[in-house]
Amino acid sequence: MTRSDGRAPDTLRPVLIEPGFLKFAEGSALISVGNTRVLCAASIDDRVPAWMKGRGVGWVTAEYSMLPRATQERTQREASKGRVGGRTHEIQRIIGRALRAVMDMPKLGERTVWLDCDVLDADGGTRTAAVTGAYVALALALQKSFDPKDAARWPLRGQIAAISTGYVDGTALLDLPYEEDSRAEVDMNVAMTDSRKFVEIQGTAEAAAFDRAQLDSMLGLAERGIERLFEYQRAAIANAK
Repeated sequence: MTRSDGRAPDTLRPVLIEPGFLKFAEGSALISVGNTRVLCAASIDDRVPAWMKGRGVGWVTAEYSMLPRATQERTQREASKGRVGGRTHEIQRIIGRALRAVMDMPKLGERTVWLDCDVLDADGGTRTAAVTGAYVALALALQKSFDPKDAARWPLRGQIAAISTGYVDGTALLDLPYEEDSRAEVDMNVAMTDSRKFVEIQGTAEAAAFDRAQLDSMLGLAERGIERLFEYQRAAIANAK
C-alpha cells in the first residue's frame, strides 16, 4: 500500500530529539516523531515514597498530560475536571514501568526520579514517543549526580525505547500517525530494551482477530524501528551541552 506520507512500511517518521530543552530541569528533551511532539523532563528528589524509606533503593515514576490544543479540537484539561482519566493513568504506568526496567534501583539510592511527559502536538504514538524521550531526559538527569564511566555506580543498566506498529489495509506498518492508527485493523505498542527484551507489548484487534504470523511481523517491525530509535537517543545524549 502507499502511505499518506510516502514512507515505506518499515520506515520511521522523521525523528528529532532536542536534549536540554528546559532550563531548570536536571534532564530534559523535546522529542518530535513526525507531527507528534512530547516534552520530557526528569527531576531528581533526594527522598523516596514513605513505603520505600529505609530500603536503600530508589524509585522512578512518571506523569503524563496532553495540552488542550495538542489535538485538532480542544480537549478539557484534566485538572479542571478534578480527576485524572483512565487513559492518562495507563500511560503514566507504562512510562514508569518502561524506565524502571533499565534502572538499577540500589545504585540510585534513596532518590526518586520524576518523569514529566507533556504532549505538545498529538498525531499518533504519543505514549511511545514519551517513553523514548523520557529515557534521554532520565540519562541526562542522572549525569548530574553520577558518572556514566563509573560502571560500578552508574544506575542505568541499558536503553529503552518504544514504537507503534499495526496492520492497515492488510499491510503491517511501522510508526502509525493518527490517520493510520484511526483505521488500523490491528494496532500495537512495543517497548524494548537494547538487550532485545520486551517491557511492554500492547496489541489490540480493532476489526478481526490477528494470528501468530501477524504478531511476529509486527514485533519484527517494532524491533527494527526501536533499534533505530536507540541511535537517535545515543546521539542526543552525546550532543547534550
